Amino acid sequence: MEIKNAVQALTSLAHPSRLEVFRLLVRSGKLCAGDLAETLEVAKPTLSFHLKELSRAGLIESERAGRAIYYGVCVPGFRQLVDFLSEDCCQGRPELCFASSEQMEKVESCC
Repeated sequence: MEIKNAVQALTSLAHPSRLEVFRLLVRSGKLCAGDLAETLEVAKPTLSFHLKELSRAGLIESERAGRAIYYGVCVPGFRQLVDFLSEDCCQGRPELCFASSEQMEKVESCC
């Protein structure tokens, strides 16, 4: 992933509503726009704008089924962002990159 793509993805997630949409899709899988709007209590035009931004950043994808449009996480796009962020992680100690906070406390206390 190029830095400009990472910036675009992170910028799209930096808005509270878009972050909520993304996290809901991570938990729920695919949802139609109407269900997203209802669950998050967001006006449909506003939601449409946020979905467009997340889609343009490569973090979500859409699929039409009749008149409904279903949205879900674009796993390859999300994976690329995570890989980019953790590429040089933990000063060459990759086992620390995804350790739990409890495990990190043990490591930090011994350093």
